[in-house]
Amino acid sequence: MLGADDPLDPVPRRVLVAGTTGVGKTTTAGRIGRVLGIPHTEIDSLYHGPGWVPRDTFVADVERYTSEPAWVTEWQYTSVRAILAERADTLVWIDLPTAQALWRLLRRTLRRRFGRIEMWNGNVEPSLWTFFTDRGHILRWGISTRNVTRRRVPELVETAPHLRIVHLRSQREVDRFVQHLGEGRG
Repeated sequence: MLGADDPLDPVPRRVLVAGTTGVGKTTTAGRIGRVLGIPHTEIDSLYHGPGWVPRDTFVADVERYTSEPAWVTEWQYTSVRAILAERADTLVWIDLPTAQALWRLLRRTLRRRFGRIEMWNGNVEPSLWTFFTDRGHILRWGISTRNVTRRRVPELVETAPHLRIVHLRSQREVDRFVQHLGEGRG
Protein backbone atom coordinates (compact mmCIF):
# COMPACT_ATOMS: atom_id res chain seq x y z
CA MET A 1 0.00 0.00 0.00
CA LEU A 2 1.04 3.55 -0.67
CA GLY A 3 1.13 6.55 1.66
CA ALA A 4 0.39 10.26 1.41
CA ASP A 5 3.83 11.12 0.02
CA ASP A 6 4.24 8.29 -2.48
CA PRO A 7 4.11 9.33 -6.14
CA LEU A 8 1.25 8.07 -8.30
CA ASP A 9 2.24 7.58 -11.92
CA PRO A 10 0.15 7.81 -13.98
CA VAL A 11 -2.05 10.42 -12.32
CA PRO A 12 -5.30 8.85 -11.05
CA ARG A 13 -8.31 9.15 -13.37
CA ARG A 14 -10.79 6.71 -11.77
CA VAL A 15 -10.69 7.18 -8.03
CA LEU A 16 -12.52 5.59 -5.13
CA VAL A 17 -12.47 6.97 -1.61
CA ALA A 18 -13.02 4.39 1.13
CA GLY A 19 -13.48 4.65 4.86
CA THR A 20 -15.96 4.18 7.63
CA THR A 21 -18.99 6.43 7.94
CA GLY A 22 -18.00 9.93 9.02
CA VAL A 23 -14.30 10.01 8.07
CA GLY A 24 -14.81 12.51 5.27
CA LYS A 25 -15.04 10.31 2.18
CA THR A 26 -17.38 12.59 0.27
CA THR A 27 -15.52 15.77 1.21
CA THR A 28 -12.21 14.21 0.19
CA ALA A 29 -13.65 12.80 -3.05
CA GLY A 30 -14.90 16.28 -3.93
CA ARG A 31 -11.48 17.79 -3.22
CA ILE A 32 -9.76 15.14 -5.35
CA GLY A 33 -12.19 15.78 -8.19
CA ARG A 34 -11.51 19.51 -8.07
CA VAL A 35 -7.70 19.26 -8.02
CA LEU A 36 -7.64 16.65 -10.80
CA GLY A 37 -10.39 18.29 -12.83
CA ILE A 38 -12.52 15.15 -12.94
CA PRO A 39 -16.21 14.74 -12.08
CA HIS A 40 -17.24 13.70 -8.59
CA THR A 41 -20.63 12.13 -8.01
CA GLU A 42 -21.74 11.24 -4.49
CA ILE A 43 -22.66 7.59 -4.67
CA ASP A 44 -25.35 8.23 -2.04
CA SER A 45 -27.09 10.52 -4.54
CA LEU A 46 -27.34 7.61 -6.97
CA TYR A 47 -28.57 5.20 -4.28
CA HIS A 48 -31.17 7.19 -2.31
CA GLY A 49 -34.46 8.13 -3.89
CA PRO A 50 -37.13 10.28 -2.22
CA GLY A 51 -38.06 9.06 1.27
CA TRP A 52 -34.73 7.24 1.57
CA VAL A 53 -36.03 4.50 -0.76
CA PRO A 54 -33.24 2.82 -2.75
CA ARG A 55 -33.47 3.67 -6.44
CA ASP A 56 -34.17 0.79 -8.83
CA THR A 57 -31.67 2.22 -11.31
CA PHE A 58 -28.78 2.35 -8.83
CA VAL A 59 -26.59 -0.42 -10.27
CA ALA A 60 -27.21 0.71 -13.86
CA ASP A 61 -26.44 4.32 -12.89
CA VAL A 62 -23.15 3.26 -11.27
CA GLU A 63 -22.23 1.15 -14.30
CA ARG A 64 -22.93 4.08 -16.62
CA TYR A 65 -21.01 6.59 -14.47
CA THR A 66 -17.96 4.34 -14.05
CA SER A 67 -17.79 3.58 -17.77
CA GLU A 68 -16.57 7.16 -18.26
CA PRO A 69 -12.81 7.76 -18.67
CA ALA A 70 -12.45 9.82 -15.46
CA TRP A 71 -14.43 10.00 -12.23
CA VAL A 72 -14.22 9.99 -8.45
CA THR A 73 -16.76 8.56 -6.00
CA GLU A 74 -17.03 6.79 -2.66
CA TRP A 75 -16.48 3.02 -2.29
CA GLN A 76 -19.78 1.95 -0.73
CA TYR A 77 -22.74 -0.40 -1.19
CA THR A 78 -22.32 -4.14 -1.48
CA SER A 79 -24.26 -4.30 -4.74
CA VAL A 80 -21.66 -2.18 -6.59
CA ARG A 81 -18.47 -2.51 -4.56
CA ALA A 82 -16.95 -5.09 -6.95
CA ILE A 83 -17.85 -3.05 -10.05
CA LEU A 84 -16.27 0.04 -8.53
CA ALA A 85 -13.06 -1.76 -7.55
CA GLU A 86 -12.78 -3.40 -10.97
CA ARG A 87 -13.12 -0.09 -12.84
CA ALA A 88 -11.05 2.16 -10.58
CA ASP A 89 -7.32 2.71 -10.90
CA THR A 90 -6.80 4.15 -7.40
CA LEU A 91 -8.47 3.70 -4.02
CA VAL A 92 -7.82 6.27 -1.30
CA TRP A 93 -8.44 4.68 2.10
CA ILE A 94 -9.14 7.17 4.89
CA ASP A 95 -8.44 5.19 8.06
CA LEU A 96 -8.89 7.63 10.93
CA PRO A 97 -8.96 6.56 14.58
CA THR A 98 -12.43 5.30 15.57
CA ALA A 99 -13.05 8.04 18.16
CA GLN A 100 -12.25 10.76 15.62
CA ALA A 101 -14.51 9.19 12.97
CA LEU A 102 -17.43 8.83 15.39
CA TRP A 103 -17.01 12.42 16.65
CA ARG A 104 -17.08 13.69 13.06
CA LEU A 105 -20.15 11.59 12.31
CA LEU A 106 -21.97 12.96 15.37
CA ARG A 107 -21.13 16.58 14.45
CA ARG A 108 -22.20 16.05 10.83
CA THR A 109 -25.45 14.38 11.85
CA LEU A 110 -26.33 17.16 14.30
CA ARG A 111 -25.47 19.87 11.75
CA ARG A 112 -27.61 18.22 9.07
CA ARG A 113 -30.51 17.54 11.43
CA PHE A 114 -30.73 20.93 13.12
CA GLY A 115 -29.96 22.76 9.89
CA ARG A 116 -32.59 20.68 8.05
CA ILE A 117 -30.01 20.29 5.30
CA GLU A 118 -31.39 18.51 2.26
CA MET A 119 -29.06 15.77 1.10
CA TRP A 120 -30.25 13.68 -1.85
CA ASN A 121 -33.59 13.75 -3.61
CA GLY A 122 -35.33 15.75 -0.88
CA ASN A 123 -34.09 13.64 2.04
CA VAL A 124 -33.09 15.14 5.39
CA GLU A 125 -31.67 13.53 8.52
CA PRO A 126 -34.46 11.94 10.56
CA SER A 127 -35.27 12.88 14.13
CA LEU A 128 -32.49 12.10 16.58
CA TRP A 129 -34.96 9.93 18.50
CA THR A 130 -34.80 7.41 15.66
CA PHE A 131 -31.36 6.51 16.98
CA PHE A 132 -33.26 4.44 19.57
CA THR A 133 -35.82 2.94 17.19
CA ASP A 134 -34.09 2.52 13.81
CA ARG A 135 -31.26 0.00 13.56
CA GLY A 136 -30.20 1.74 10.34
CA HIS A 137 -29.82 5.19 11.93
CA ILE A 138 -26.57 6.69 10.65
CA LEU A 139 -25.02 6.94 14.13
CA ARG A 140 -25.86 3.31 14.95
CA TRP A 141 -24.59 2.32 11.50
CA GLY A 142 -21.32 4.15 12.13
CA ILE A 143 -20.82 2.39 15.44
CA SER A 144 -21.71 -1.10 14.19
CA THR A 145 -19.68 -0.93 10.96
CA ARG A 146 -16.65 1.01 12.17
CA ASN A 147 -14.19 -1.84 11.52
CA VAL A 148 -15.66 -3.26 8.30
CA THR A 149 -13.51 -1.18 5.95
CA ARG A 150 -10.40 -2.23 7.86
CA ARG A 151 -11.21 -5.80 6.82
CA ARG A 152 -12.37 -5.10 3.26
CA VAL A 153 -9.64 -2.85 1.91
CA PRO A 154 -6.69 -5.20 2.55
CA GLU A 155 -8.58 -7.95 0.67
CA LEU A 156 -8.38 -5.77 -2.46
CA VAL A 157 -4.64 -6.36 -2.66
CA GLU A 158 -5.50 -9.87 -3.88
CA THR A 159 -8.93 -9.42 -5.48
CA ALA A 160 -8.09 -6.22 -7.40
CA PRO A 161 -4.31 -6.30 -7.94
CA HIS A 162 -4.49 -3.50 -10.55
CA LEU A 163 -5.81 -1.09 -7.92
CA ARG A 164 -3.35 1.32 -6.30
CA ILE A 165 -4.31 1.69 -2.65
CA VAL A 166 -3.30 4.83 -0.78
CA HIS A 167 -3.65 4.38 3.00
CA LEU A 168 -4.15 7.65 4.90
CA ARG A 169 -4.27 7.53 8.70
CA SER A 170 -4.86 11.18 9.68
CA GLN A 171 -6.45 14.35 8.37
CA ARG A 172 -2.96 15.76 7.98
CA GLU A 173 -2.09 12.87 5.62
CA VAL A 174 -5.35 13.38 3.69
CA ASP A 175 -4.55 17.08 3.25
CA ARG A 176 -0.97 16.35 2.18
CA PHE A 177 -2.11 13.73 -0.33
CA VAL A 178 -4.66 16.08 -1.93
CA GLN A 179 -2.06 18.86 -2.00
CA HIS A 180 0.39 16.56 -3.82
CA LEU A 181 -2.29 15.69 -6.37
CA GLY A 182 -2.93 19.39 -6.95
CA GLU A 183 0.77 20.04 -7.45
CA GLY A 184 0.95 17.31 -10.06
CA ARG A 185 3.02 15.10 -7.77
CA GLY A 186 0.13 12.65 -7.33
